[in-house]
Amino acid sequence: MDVDWQKMVFFTMGGLGLFLIGMGMMTEGLKEVAGKKLRKILESMTRQPLVGFAVGVSVTGLVQSSSATTVMVIGLINAGLLTLRQAICVIFGANVGTTVTAWIVSLTQFEGFKITQYALPGVAIGFLLQALGRSRKTKSTGKIIVGFAVLFIGLGFMKDAFGGLEENPQVVQWLAGMGGRPMIALVAGLLITMLIQSSSAAIAIFQMMALGGALGDNWLNVLNVAIPFMLGSDIGTTITAQIASLQTNVPARRAAWAHTLFNVIGAGLALPFFYTGLYTKAVLAISWWDIGAGTILSTIAVANTLFKLCCSVLFLPLAPQVEMLVKFIVRRKPGDTAIQPVVLETRLLDTPPFAMQQCKREIVRMANTARDALHSAVDGLTQGDRKRIQRTQQLEDVVDDFQLEITSYLVALSQRQLDDEVSRELPVLLHTVNDLERIGDHAVNIAEIAERKIDRGFAFSEDAQTESREIVGEGFQMFEGIIAALANDDVQAAHAALASENKLNRMQVQFRRRHVQRMTDGKCSAEVGVIFIDLVDNVEKIGDHLTNIAQSVIGGIQWEGLDSSGLSGEHKAFNPKSSE
Repeated sequence: MDVDWQKMVFFTMGGLGLFLIGMGMMTEGLKEVAGKKLRKILESMTRQPLVGFAVGVSVTGLVQSSSATTVMVIGLINAGLLTLRQAICVIFGANVGTTVTAWIVSLTQFEGFKITQYALPGVAIGFLLQALGRSRKTKSTGKIIVGFAVLFIGLGFMKDAFGGLEENPQVVQWLAGMGGRPMIALVAGLLITMLIQSSSAAIAIFQMMALGGALGDNWLNVLNVAIPFMLGSDIGTTITAQIASLQTNVPARRAAWAHTLFNVIGAGLALPFFYTGLYTKAVLAISWWDIGAGTILSTIAVANTLFKLCCSVLFLPLAPQVEMLVKFIVRRKPGDTAIQPVVLETRLLDTPPFAMQQCKREIVRMANTARDALHSAVDGLTQGDRKRIQRTQQLEDVVDDFQLEITSYLVALSQRQLDDEVSRELPVLLHTVNDLERIGDHAVNIAEIAERKIDRGFAFSEDAQTESREIVGEGFQMFEGIIAALANDDVQAAHAALASENKLNRMQVQFRRRHVQRMTDGKCSAEVGVIFIDLVDNVEKIGDHLTNIAQSVIGGIQWEGLDSSGLSGEHKAFNPKSSE
């Protein structure tokens, strides 16, 4: 029988595309429905290695992508919300959780359980929930259902792509011959997974090939191809985490390398057991059911799960050693900055003066992070550096985390019995935190301006470059003074910062007027003019927020008492600026 190669290629490509689209929709829907909950689980339930491992298994089982979990973990490390050791344990669990996809694929072929026949109604139901749902949760649930259905439609196309191959002896002989050349199968699994960046999808393709008879009906030979293919696929999937870590901090890059080491070393240790036949015998011993055209899929799932579980049993007790190894591989350079988790000890809430001191320490760190975000944004604008633009968003996310943690802590502190001094100071700190968060937002605005400037190939005139350097330099001088004032409770530094704010106001008025004149004279286009004016306005608004912080250090902001939430009533003496 001749093979319809066009059908096989088209059905495989289309089916794989639908499979990945479906998996992506499921992941996005789950993140929308429970993203914050999943994040909180990862943050709060990873103190013990076994708990972190279990969380990794559970979260990955839900989103059906170890890459998604690993990328999420890298983001949490980059934000300073997980330590490296906690992340390593979660990543180990994620590698086990990803085997759920192989089991779902195998379920589609058990007699009496043909889930593919419900895929099209699933698309209809999910679409109706998305189209008619009023709440975001309902719409996201619809996205999950559609993704699940599309995933199985894709599997159906892949199955049809390889259907009939068992009737072509040359194809069967060539593919089955890989059983005697396991390294070819390993490289094939590695390359396919690197290409599509999903080990789940690569193993699903292999399962569909086996089901279609492409590897013959000798199931022992099928396993001899499946196992090295799976090992190669597990190595290939580490590319996603490595890509995700390129623009992150040192601990996040180390976490990506922990993921790589787990899979690469695990595959290396598994190969001797495969060559001696022990691996295959263990899989067959566990697979107590009779292997046939359908149940071979679940046997492949067993092989995948067994490998991941054995690696986890081996690596989990060695998490401290893995941490040391990745620290040796990824060493800190002089220019690298470490973002540590927000340190707010709840036991100090019963001693408010000490609690306030640690809040002030974290606010100083928040201010430094907001300043770094502004530096990245300005560098992106002046140097046309997209990496610096991306770094700005990452740092702003950290600033947001600071705001959430510090505000929550201060609100909890407000419920304690406070003396008059702490009662007056607490809402002032809340206002300072909010001002710093708004500065982070303006840094992102400048980063977006920079991206627009790069995308459109715009360039400032010499006068605009000079003026932008002048106003930005004054803004940074003010920022440094504010950080010094916060760190040392330095009233003089705060007064000096207020002098800078007056200069920023004058610069804004003068530079806007001059730039309008340049546009009128034809020296500058309207598009470039808008970008320049946006930059000037954002820097001036940052100055407004820094002014609020300076006034709080000087003592110009005072509140009378607190309400029940710890957010307070009216202030006297000074009305802080609010620029959006």
